[in-house]
This record gives sequence, C-alpha cells and structure tokens, in this order.
Amino acid sequence: MPIDKKQIIEKESAVVDGIELSADWNRMFEQRVVHYEDNDALDKVRDLDGAESIGWCYQCGQCVPVCPVDAVGEYGPFRTYKDLLMGVDLFKSDELWKCTTCMQCLRVCPKAVDMVQIMPAVREEAVMEGDVPEELQEAFENTFEYGNPLGESQRKRADWIQETGSEVPLMKDKKEADLLWFVECYPSYHARGKEASAALAKILNTLGSDFGVLGTEEKCSCDSQRLAGEVGLFEEFAEENIKTFSKYKFKQMLVTDPHALNAIRKKYPEYGGEYDVIHYTTYLAPLMEKLEMKNTLNYKVTFHDPCYLGRHNGEYEAPRSILRAIPGVELIEMGRCKEQSYCCGGGGGGMWLDGFMADHVSERLSENRVKEAVETGADLLVVCCPYEVSRFEDAVKSTGNEGKLLVKDIAELIVEAMG
Repeated sequence: MPIDKKQIIEKESAVVDGIELSADWNRMFEQRVVHYEDNDALDKVRDLDGAESIGWCYQCGQCVPVCPVDAVGEYGPFRTYKDLLMGVDLFKSDELWKCTTCMQCLRVCPKAVDMVQIMPAVREEAVMEGDVPEELQEAFENTFEYGNPLGESQRKRADWIQETGSEVPLMKDKKEADLLWFVECYPSYHARGKEASAALAKILNTLGSDFGVLGTEEKCSCDSQRLAGEVGLFEEFAEENIKTFSKYKFKQMLVTDPHALNAIRKKYPEYGGEYDVIHYTTYLAPLMEKLEMKNTLNYKVTFHDPCYLGRHNGEYEAPRSILRAIPGVELIEMGRCKEQSYCCGGGGGGMWLDGFMADHVSERLSENRVKEAVETGADLLVVCCPYEVSRFEDAVKSTGNEGKLLVKDIAELIVEAMG
C-alpha cells in the first residue's frame, strides 16, 4: 500500500539527547487509524452450537506456525479470527474448507479455541445452503448412494476377501467372534488399501485371532464426512452401522482406519453404540512376539503419525513398538513427529479436496511431508491410515522422488518380515 505523504511529519532539524538530527532521521508518521467492521461476521459463527470458542481467541498467534496448511500457504485460527473481525463471511469463504481438523492448533492454544468443533459447525450450515466445493459434494453423493465416498458398488465391498489368500470369515456366518473387524471403505475398495487389508488378514490368521468382518453389510463410518459438514449423512450411517453391529456378539471392535476409530469411539455412543474399539496397531503391538519373523529387513524407515490416531486418540507408541519388533528395521524419526506430527492433508474432508486446495497452497501437504521423509535418508515411509498410502505414493511421484522412497502400510511390513 503506497504511503500517503500527507501523513509524513518531518522537522528541518530536531535535537534528541543533545544530538541534532536532520529531517531524514527524524521522520515520523501520523498514527494510522485501523477501522474494524462490526462483529456481525464473528457473532454469526460463535452463535452456532460448538463454535462458541472462536470468540475466545486473544490473538497470540501460537496456532499459525503449527498449522500444517500455513506451512504451504497462509492459514490458522488466528488468521480466521482476524478475517471475521474484518467482516469476512466465513460461511461463503474458501477459508472454510482449508482446515484438515488435524488438532495441531488446539494442542498449543492457551484459550482452547477448538477448530475441530468450529469448522464442522460452520460447514454444516454451508452444506445445508449448498455452498460446497464440487469435488467434496461428489464424495457426499457417492457416500449417500453407494455407502462409500469412492462411488463403488456396495455389492463389491467384500470382493477384496477373494484376493487375500487368507480366510476372512463373515459375521453373518459366524454370528459371534472375539473381534469384529470394521474394515472401512478405502481398505475395501482402493487397490493399495486392499493390499494392506490382505496383509492384516494374514497376520490375524497367523495369530489365531477369532475375528469376522461385516462384508457387504458394512457402510462408511462417515467421520470425515461429518467433519466436512455432512452431519445428517453421518447420523444416518451411524444408526445403520449400529443396527448392523447389534445383530452380532463380539468382545472388541478392531478398526483399520483411525477416522473410523474416532467416529466409533467418540461419536457412536451418542447414538446408542458403545463398544470397546481398538486400532489394529494397538491390537498387534503386544502380540508381535507371537509372530515368527523369518526375514531380516535391512530397511531404514520413518513413520508418519496419523492425526486421528495420534493427537485425536493418543496412540503414538504402538506403531513404533511394532517397528522395533521387526528384525533389521531401523526407525529414523522425522523432525515433526508424535504430538507435533505433520498432517497428510486428508482429514476433515481434505481427502476429497486436492483440486480445490491446489488453488490455495504452494504444494500439497502430502508433498511437504514426503520431502521431510526423504530428508531423513529412510528407504520406507511407513503408515497406518488408509488415506496415507495413496496420498504419499502420489506425492512421491509428484515431488520427483520415485526410487528414493517407498510407502508401505505397517501391516505390509510385518508380512514381509514373516515371509
């Protein structure tokens, strides 16, 4: 913004502490008046159930440097709060869809401004008004019509079982099991997800675990859709899944996806579904000594903590315990790990917003993370969230790191060591 010369105050000469200053050295500017709009935009947000904490921000700015989106663009709760003070309508702003609900900002906020509650509350209103990015709307419609965001047939949800080479019992045949394995959408349909599912099935059979899957009876947990604003869809699917769960007897629910873990553990109880639910890494970690490892893997690996397993649900040790139990594996931590782990960009609906985000960031979050992984000198980037294998493999290609870094689910690494 150009300087208004009328605001410049210069004296031909000024004496400060006995030192005479020429005009260039005593130049001052009149006080600039900052005009704020009224608080209507801010009030519109904090009047929503769950979004009240946006008004607690006292602009310390600690959230901005830890925000993963700010690392590749300009973002953060503090910036959002300032926009609201300046009259920006968040309900119609692109800023609404950038948040991945990774929980980094809440981790450092001294006032507990909770974007994991705020953004979904505002997004819910935007969804009801039809103000949704096109690719996200497509994921919503696919979920509604097919039971999964990929738009695959519900009849094919159990087809992955035929590709495993392992026995994967259906709960409709067993009726009762120690473990009900909730597989989720990407592990059931996506090519790389199915490979990880096959690996986990082999591990469970080797352990002699008593488990069963729902197969075609299973529908998306819809946690990411909920966080992206489609609360009605989440409620419908939660109720349907809970109804299906009630048909069978099981002691514990095993989940592949940290997002499903979050939904079933934290939100399903609100709809009458309370279960002992556990992520597969938490289940496998204390059982690793029961697996015979025939192969020594001479790999240097680095591990990416999923936001919804780590910050959201407090599990950091189990995946690392598994890696330490695999012969020949050397774990090299990235600088941003555990509580401070970076985000892959897939949470909060981000899995279906890559095209939208391309117009707002210098690079994808997954690309930023892959570069960090390469810098460690690791051979493998190990993950344990179904979103991440595809996101990071794409990022390896787009950053020109093919041949330098492979991406594997931790279950695939275990099976490789088992031989």
